[in-house]
Amino acid sequence: MEYILAVFIGIGLSISAGFRVFTPMLLASIAAKFGWLPLAAGFEWLGSTPALIALALATLLEVISYYVPAFDNFMRGLSAPLAAIAGTLMTVSVIGVEDSAFLSWGLAFVTGGGAATLTSLTNTAVRGTSTVTTAGLANPLVSIIEDISAVVLPIVSIIFPLVVIVMLIIVMILFVKFFNKIKNTRQHRLN
Repeated sequence: MEYILAVFIGIGLSISAGFRVFTPMLLASIAAKFGWLPLAAGFEWLGSTPALIALALATLLEVISYYVPAFDNFMRGLSAPLAAIAGTLMTVSVIGVEDSAFLSWGLAFVTGGGAATLTSLTNTAVRGTSTVTTAGLANPLVSIIEDISAVVLPIVSIIFPLVVIVMLIIVMILFVKFFNKIKNTRQHRLN
């Protein structure tokens, strides 16, 4: 059961990395520092003070960059590969199968990297649609939703790992509804 909970925590942190790459890593670092998040062997560095400081600075720069109109599109282009790496790292840091590094990294790559990439690509589609249909005026609202998701989901993942699946479904439904609403608004304007 403990292993299954670790997988859910890893997936929740990975999904969060699809919204913001560094925010879930920062929150995991804080949780590990205070002993709230057990880390796999070899990943104790994530709870260290230097990691905490570096992740806090990276998070601050990342969040600010999404509110700068020209720079947010550049960051969005980098986010999918970075999210895949962060998602894989977040998952392997909590699951750590002691007998098999190959199994740990393979599972982390497929579940964590895949979840982060899927979330990031969905966000890219939503942001692109928002940019095209609102001339970028709705992008700050999209950024706020991403910021909130990137903070709430890791916290819930660490405290209530089983809720991750329910939250994932809710977040994806909200993004699809938002995407469809923008798409329908655009089609009305064209007709």
